Amino acid sequence: MNTNITIRYKKRFHVDLRDVDFMKQLKLSSLFSYFQEVASEAADSLGFGIDRLQKEFNVAWVLVRMRVEIIRNPNWNETITIETWPLEPNRLEFHRDFLVYDERGNILIRAISDWVIMDIDQRKLKRSEHIGIVYPEMIKERAIDKKLSRLKDFGNLQESYKKVIGYSDIDINGHLNNSNYVDYIMDCFPVEEHKKYKTKAIEVHFLHELLPGETLTLRRDVSAFNSHLVYIDGVNGREQTVFKAQLEIENR
Repeated sequence: MNTNITIRYKKRFHVDLRDVDFMKQLKLSSLFSYFQEVASEAADSLGFGIDRLQKEFNVAWVLVRMRVEIIRNPNWNETITIETWPLEPNRLEFHRDFLVYDERGNILIRAISDWVIMDIDQRKLKRSEHIGIVYPEMIKERAIDKKLSRLKDFGNLQESYKKVIGYSDIDINGHLNNSNYVDYIMDCFPVEEHKKYKTKAIEVHFLHELLPGETLTLRRDVSAFNSHLVYIDGVNGREQTVFKAQLEIENR
């Protein structure tokens, strides 16, 4: 590997109309798409991009957990810079952190994430050593000083709606894209509530992949609303929990 490669990777994004909501602010799903794009390019710059992993190791990168903390949400027509860097992997997981900056260099958003590699044919996880990744340096700095632990509801889950997964929902791995999950989470609340409240932080854990033709039942628990916490999850037709999420909200 070329040791002159910087382990910190940066990419600029222009917040376009397709990326914002009705309030002209960056949608969380768009932000997750940005993160996915910059993570993919960063991995490629280190020699472990999508194409090499598929051709040489028959595996794909899969996001399993992410926490995002928002200081200020970018607006339409704004230009932002996302910086990302990896940390030392453990037996199964690869860790990657993110910082989002405005044009003046102020930090707008912090995020941490855990990734795994999945065998493309068997749909099973492989150990991190399978690809033998070696970084030119190890960074210990964290964007958020927090370990991503288990999420659980507050004891009052109620069904919100059902969604059948189709062509427009899946990604290059053939399963539901992580950014689509975020849109489904946001759809658990009517537009009027989005006008009143904004997301201060979101943590999402992806537990099982969801394939085209499957039905996802979205459930929410707002019993901890007075503590500014909301829990949302989704189950498939086999009653498996596909994802879990917790949002920290605040008044606009």
